[in-house]
Amino acid sequence: MHAAYNWFLRLLFPYVLLRLLWRGLRNPDYWRRIPERFGLIDPLPTPRVIWIHAVSVGEVRAAEPLVRELTARYPDYPLLITTMTPTGSAQVRELFNSKLSHCYAPYDYPSAVRRFLGRTQPVMAIVMETELWPNIFHQCRARSIPVFVTNVRMSESSMRKYQRFASLARATLQQVSRFAVQSQADANRLFTLGADPDSVTVTGSIKFELNAGASLRESAEVLRIAWGQDRPVWLAASTHEGEEETVLAALTQLKQQKRFANMLLVLVPRHPERFAAVARLCRKNGFRIAQRSENRGVLDTVVEILVGDTMGDLQLFYGAADVAFIGGSLVPTGGHNLLEASALGKPVVFGPHMFNFQEISQMTLERGAGVQIQAPSELAAAVSDFLGNANRRDSAGEAGRKMVEENRGALAANMRIIEKLLK
Repeated sequence: MHAAYNWFLRLLFPYVLLRLLWRGLRNPDYWRRIPERFGLIDPLPTPRVIWIHAVSVGEVRAAEPLVRELTARYPDYPLLITTMTPTGSAQVRELFNSKLSHCYAPYDYPSAVRRFLGRTQPVMAIVMETELWPNIFHQCRARSIPVFVTNVRMSESSMRKYQRFASLARATLQQVSRFAVQSQADANRLFTLGADPDSVTVTGSIKFELNAGASLRESAEVLRIAWGQDRPVWLAASTHEGEEETVLAALTQLKQQKRFANMLLVLVPRHPERFAAVARLCRKNGFRIAQRSENRGVLDTVVEILVGDTMGDLQLFYGAADVAFIGGSLVPTGGHNLLEASALGKPVVFGPHMFNFQEISQMTLERGAGVQIQAPSELAAAVSDFLGNANRRDSAGEAGRKMVEENRGALAANMRIIEKLLK
């Protein structure tokens, strides 16, 4: 089956190149550093590298506490972090600056993987979430490089997709040294696919290990003063195509109420290539807008929408807002991480499509830290309920903060596994 997989990759090669060129039409960053995707990187100047792979923005942000802990505990091991998307690459630069090495991960072609491993010489590979690459995992095992797949979430639908290629999935999973999974249900699905039970540890989600320290809170307070302390502020975070229209319709409804006439919407699209299009959409609908990239100071009170068109500011926006709507949940994308808002004591509103965060969203509802709407028409009422009732807003926000605090511990469990693998 592995041989058939490699032949299939060869047949796909023209499509891979065409897709890369096509994506570059929307985001020219895809046309930059193309050789890296085939393992053509400069050899790293330092040995004993720990390699961390995080596909895109969400995985990079999830990896942040792990990266910081590795840096503090193992200063003699340089870190290399790889991504697959330009937005993930930008997030690495935003979070870590020049503190570690970064490049794109190689496509899973045998020759590309060999070049990459030969030029990086990692002592360990840490893969964030459920990224299973047959050639990478097999070649790491052949070179005695332990592979640690962490923060694993294996949904029922993902398991069924892997079962279509059962023998390849089983062989790939058996190359992994250790798995750290978010729940027992995730572990059971890995067992069904053929993972060695002795290699799987239930640690919980590393996404609970969020840094919501005093400096962030102080910066958020300063930002809120600049926005206006007396006006209601709601954040629409990580929105996708098809959701902004719903958000703007809800804003129109809310502003018809006298108590919300001066409200501010902070609208942050998930993908940077859509920043300009979303700003145009807001103007087309008659709203007075400002863009974060051009306005970092005091915001004029006539501004109705601040478009978040910068990288790395989302957590700051959560801290400065009153309530957050989590995007990717009104369209079948699977939602985004609720915990960044909850860690800062902010109530959340999200739609019906949360299958990527099923357990976290269920926990949020059970704790009373947020509400789930079933239709776009319910968004305005859900936001209004929180903005118009300070007691309910504070109670939900505190419930979310406690939920995050009480579920920490995955980072320590991950570090124990890493320590054993490094030995």
